[in-house]
Amino acid sequence: MKLPRYYEDPSTLHVGTEPNHAYFIPFREESLARLGDRQLSERMTLLSGEWGFHYYPNRFEVPEHFMDADFDDSSFDTIPVPSCWQMLGYDRNQYTNVNYPFPYDPPYVPEENPCGAYRTDFLLSEEQCEERTYLHFEGVDSCFYVWVNGQFAGYSQVSHSTSEFEITSYVEAGRNQLAVLVMKWCDGSYLEDQDKLRMSGIFRDVYLLTRPQNHIRDFTVRTPVEDDYSTAKINLTFQWEGTEEKTVCTLYSPDGEKLADASPENGCVSFSVADAILWNAEAPNLYQVVIRAAGEVICQNVGIRRIDIRDAVLYFNGVAIKLRGTNRHDSDPFVGYAVDEEKMITDLVLMKQHNMNAIRTSHYPNAPWATQLYDRFGFYVIDESDIEMHGTTSVYSKFPPHGYSYADYLVNDRVYGSLCHDPRFEAAVLDRVQRNVERDKNCPSVLMWSLGNESGYGPNMEKAAAWIKTVDSERLVHYEGSIYQIEGYQNDLSCIDVYSRMYASVEDVEHYCTDDTLKKPFIQCEFIHAMGNGPGDIEDYFERLYRYDKFAGGFVWEWCDHAVWMGRTPDGKAKYGYGGDFGEFPHDSNFCMDGLVYPDRTPHTGLLEWKNVARPVRAFLKDASSGVLTLHNYFDFTNLVDSMTIEYEVTQNGIPVANGSIDTPDLAPHAETEIRVPYTIPESGVCCLNLYYRLKEEDDFREEGYLLGFDQFILREEKAAFAAGAAQNLSVRETERRYIIEGDSFRYVWNRLTGTFESLTGDQISFMEKPMEWNIWRAPTDNDRNIRREWERAGYNRSSPRVYESKAEQTENGVVITADLCLAAIYLQPCLTLHAVWTILPDGRIRADIHGERGEEFPFLPRFGLRMFLPRAFESVEYFGYGPFESYSDKHRASLLGKYETTVTEQHEDYLRPQENSSHFGCSHLAVANLDGGCLEAVGEAFSFNTSCYTQEELAGKAHNYELKPCGSTVLCLDYKLSGIGSNSCGPQLLPQYRLEEKEFDFTIELRLSK
Repeated sequence: MKLPRYYEDPSTLHVGTEPNHAYFIPFREESLARLGDRQLSERMTLLSGEWGFHYYPNRFEVPEHFMDADFDDSSFDTIPVPSCWQMLGYDRNQYTNVNYPFPYDPPYVPEENPCGAYRTDFLLSEEQCEERTYLHFEGVDSCFYVWVNGQFAGYSQVSHSTSEFEITSYVEAGRNQLAVLVMKWCDGSYLEDQDKLRMSGIFRDVYLLTRPQNHIRDFTVRTPVEDDYSTAKINLTFQWEGTEEKTVCTLYSPDGEKLADASPENGCVSFSVADAILWNAEAPNLYQVVIRAAGEVICQNVGIRRIDIRDAVLYFNGVAIKLRGTNRHDSDPFVGYAVDEEKMITDLVLMKQHNMNAIRTSHYPNAPWATQLYDRFGFYVIDESDIEMHGTTSVYSKFPPHGYSYADYLVNDRVYGSLCHDPRFEAAVLDRVQRNVERDKNCPSVLMWSLGNESGYGPNMEKAAAWIKTVDSERLVHYEGSIYQIEGYQNDLSCIDVYSRMYASVEDVEHYCTDDTLKKPFIQCEFIHAMGNGPGDIEDYFERLYRYDKFAGGFVWEWCDHAVWMGRTPDGKAKYGYGGDFGEFPHDSNFCMDGLVYPDRTPHTGLLEWKNVARPVRAFLKDASSGVLTLHNYFDFTNLVDSMTIEYEVTQNGIPVANGSIDTPDLAPHAETEIRVPYTIPESGVCCLNLYYRLKEEDDFREEGYLLGFDQFILREEKAAFAAGAAQNLSVRETERRYIIEGDSFRYVWNRLTGTFESLTGDQISFMEKPMEWNIWRAPTDNDRNIRREWERAGYNRSSPRVYESKAEQTENGVVITADLCLAAIYLQPCLTLHAVWTILPDGRIRADIHGERGEEFPFLPRFGLRMFLPRAFESVEYFGYGPFESYSDKHRASLLGKYETTVTEQHEDYLRPQENSSHFGCSHLAVANLDGGCLEAVGEAFSFNTSCYTQEELAGKAHNYELKPCGSTVLCLDYKLSGIGSNSCGPQLLPQYRLEEKEFDFTIELRLSK
């Protein structure tokens, strides 16, 4: 098919499109307009639905006249619009993070450029044809040509922005034919290199608006607030299409009370508001302005708020707020980008339930109705333009980029940002920023305009930032890429309002926030990478967030796992696909599986961790003996007495022994006070005080009594120990390879070549199906992806024991076996030397006292402990430790120290890419039992354990959870320590305090077999 080559012409971005303007839907009736449902508008005709569709591998195969009304489209399929054609079996999915999916040769794209030809029809009445007709596309990837009744109506690009065409001259009363040709790639694709599954098609709604010959084309809302934060104005400025007609604006209060009427003078209306009820994320109070003009009614929600920066601190309505946010992509395993309002609301409710107050629209504008949901639900939004040029960093270059420098807080580079310096793309960058700002400019939730993501910096970005400052003085400009500076160029950062980083280490945060010469608030637009079992460093960042006023907040990467539904296995397991599962090149494997929720929106344990770390109130124990605590309110605008109730519970060895409630104090935001909890500390056992913060009254997202978070304090500690049992007649026999220890009811065999037990039998029950093993490996988590290479180079995944010397002797205290040994891998020196003392006590208990020394050249260990293979019938698990969720040294704030009963099966956290999961930290007692009463118990001091039906080799070796095969045993790991989880898949290295990097350590654990 012959086409104008707009798709490779950066000087022609749009043909036949209307000028940018604010998003709104006109109605005929005020009563319907105020309901807020655009589909009720008599002026809107939604064209979304079933369309004719044909997929072509390139434009050459598209029929020349497919757009004609009389074209025979009987060979076309029928597909839903909106949709992504890859999700419907056409073409194939592809996931790439940084690399472009085509050769880097801007502005050109491959001639083998897949196309989708769409056809549908619509009816217009005689009355409608007397007015003006506008055709809206809210999202098309990547570019598209439009024909109405066979006549060319226009061309557009910018996948995630609205394109509007006036088609009045092309339509007629009765049936009309609409044809659209969508191309997979265009010159704009160089600006749309976002980290996501790459999909194509008409993925957002298409609709018609029928409007009077004269009508409001655009309007802008501004809400200046005086320094008293009580007196404000609501100013509206109008632009007309055609001749201006009489306009009446009515202002309603947030509770629906009519406040005033006004008509424009010189195109402007101003309402004065005394005792203004301000908008914020905790109380998203919305005034409403109803505009009546030329037979149309437009209803606009208005949030009054003021944004300031003073002394490098971000203020919202005069309050130094903290952004506790997430990055959110449009992603669904069944429909891809074509996320509807119901799916969006599911996400927003989950975010609210887990103490989030901010969203970064990574890395493009969301649907226009989505921004209005943010206004209603209460989120601070970084509204990001549809720009990412990350693939420029992959070009072949002899000059590697330089590193980050504290000297100028910039990263000097030679290639990143090359398109930001390319004058051919100046108009495209500005166009994308303008379309975003103009569309969402009346939305109070928008806190900052973001120029885009991971594109470097240069004149094109500087001009876009400067343009924003000319049209919007109320909001801030954000762009993390401004820290990148091409060598030989001096960045102009005068229009960038915040200093934004991705995955800055705790050290970097502290360095910036303690430098008094730096006058911009610090933002982590991406941090605590949530991939797989993670993130593990949330508390460490929040501690700095609350310590430094300059640290305005952060946005976890990211909200959801990106995956494609691929059906079920023959045995019914769900199959999700990610990078590499579609036969594509290039791809970035499972790096898209990095969310706080699974594709079906089931929360990861990382989201539960976030929820409690981000709880709106925290208590600090001041005097345990008298029950005095300091309570701090971390809300920005909400008094505690209005929002929550506080319950307490005292536990003894995990069992509640006292509980009650305390009066919630009248505590202003950011304030703290002392409270007293009326408890008595029990005289024995491990005793804890638990405080539960519950929602006082139900709201739109949570029921009354919903748990907002909790605190726990250990009031009394006590070492766990087994009571001595009846002494038995012990004997020990020695062979060349074994020590055999027998009592009246047990028989243990200790292997002299491995330094561990090869069998344990008690009360005629065999407790091990395979010999016990020394264990320093774990199935690498996604956040181990970088350190994994070091661990494997160190041979941790293939180390085996070598016993230098062992001896067994019988004493009055039992049989004592001592051994000196090492762990080493083929061709490597020993990574670990051990001195182990195994004591078999007269009642059959086994105590291990182990001293370890790590080789000086070796990295920190994944773990150290023992691995046992129990019969699979050992399914019941009871423990005293941090639960009920998986817990690690740096990821246990979602859990409480207590006593828990569960099963091996229930423990498994089914990450879509298998990895280490479901360990429990800080344990002192464990019991694993079968249905016949056989029980293996362990006691120790703050050990970790893991039970699973999968080996760590199986977890490490399989790419998908549905490929896992149980090993037939219950695998029990008893660990001195596991290294923490961190977020090093994309973030900084694991913090030293969470690494198992002691040069020497001692581990004691005691086992008991019983029936």
